[in-house]
Amino acid sequence: MEKLNFLNIRFILIFVLLAKLPFVTFSQQDAQFTQYMYNGIFYNPAFAGKDGGYHFSALHRTQWLNYSGTNGPAPITQLLTASGRLDNYNVGYGLSFVNDNIGPSNNQEINLSLAYHKNLRRGVLSFGASGGIFSSTLKYDELVVINPDPNVPVTGRETQMNINFGAGVIYDRGNYYVGLSTKHLNEPVFDFGNGALENQLNNHSYLLAGYRIKTFALWTFEPSLLIKSVSFNNFSYDVSVMATHNNKISGGLAFRGEESISMLLGYSILRDNSLRIGYAFDLVFGGLEAKSPTSHEFMMTYNLQPVSREFQKVIQRTPRFRF
Repeated sequence: MEKLNFLNIRFILIFVLLAKLPFVTFSQQDAQFTQYMYNGIFYNPAFAGKDGGYHFSALHRTQWLNYSGTNGPAPITQLLTASGRLDNYNVGYGLSFVNDNIGPSNNQEINLSLAYHKNLRRGVLSFGASGGIFSSTLKYDELVVINPDPNVPVTGRETQMNINFGAGVIYDRGNYYVGLSTKHLNEPVFDFGNGALENQLNNHSYLLAGYRIKTFALWTFEPSLLIKSVSFNNFSYDVSVMATHNNKISGGLAFRGEESISMLLGYSILRDNSLRIGYAFDLVFGGLEAKSPTSHEFMMTYNLQPVSREFQKVIQRTPRFRF
């Protein structure tokens, strides 16, 4: 049986203290996910190929279930990711796609990520960059305008697209990891209705950290923290603790600052644990005057490890030769 050492206890205390910091909540433009710890490539391109093999994931999030406000229904988001690695070159690559419906608007984002992984002391240092297209659609017939403008249509829809860039770095020591990243570096601008409605996609920055604790009876615990910032003006955070038994069954709790508390469940359904399904339930307690009290998130991941072939020389015997 392994006992928690002083470093493990200190790390847990840091997470508890950070969870109590008075961060200011904000309305970020990027989609938010409760199962963020399994979708690192969405936040940081340096996650591409970090763990080797091929990884695929699909996630569906229904936020504030059954909510119907003035500007349309509740947000619904889908996330698809895929990543792999060229081991001979220590290079990882990944692709992510996001479809985010928020009331009268629909945002779609597709990014290609490239990462370089370098051994550093007892860990791995990863650098990543991403580039892609961000598409934003505004549905005028669902838009409620307080002060009508003749340049803003009352029917139809308009779609605009812009180039989008991001970058990130991760240091993974094995028992812990820390990553810093930034998205929408070029801060693209969308101006709908002949410029009457202007919306800039602000720069988003993320700090993602986690600690892996192996204990008794094949149990592992992983506290993690995600700090989010928009243009370094406002901050918000998610903190969670996941428990996993024999890489098969997992469960945990998460807390999103001043908004919700969540329960997470996961189960691997194949013999090699390569296929995993996950579910997250958010109980919303903040801002209920403009939200519904529950959110739901479903996720499926598949990890395909590279096949290694070992060839053994077979002794060939003939009446004349033996080799």
